Amino acid sequence: MNNALSWFEIPTTQLDQAQAFYEAVLQRPMRREAMGPSQGAVFAYDMAAGGVGGALMMGPTAPALATGGTLVYLDASPSLDAALERTLVAGGKVALPRQALPPGMGSFAHITDLDGNRVGLHALV
Repeated sequence: MNNALSWFEIPTTQLDQAQAFYEAVLQRPMRREAMGPSQGAVFAYDMAAGGVGGALMMGPTAPALATGGTLVYLDASPSLDAALERTLVAGGKVALPRQALPPGMGSFAHITDLDGNRVGLHALV
């Protein structure tokens, strides 16, 4: 086992808009996949290098929208500040501004996406 996390899902009721939002914020493409009776948009990750994947999910097997509970952090490298600016431009909100972590661990912030999900962003710089 390399990671505590093996997969995550962020629920959405509007997959096209949610995918466009996260692609704009993270500046990375996502790929569409049918996942059983649900539809997903998979975040870019390198499975061969032990990367952890996840997806936006819409449909009968998707989790409920979440404003509280478990918080997923997405990689906002190379610039957390730029990702926060893109969040606002894309229609999201900054729920918690940049917070410094101990030396060598970077910074994090929380955003609210178009569905009202609270999601963390993290960058080492």
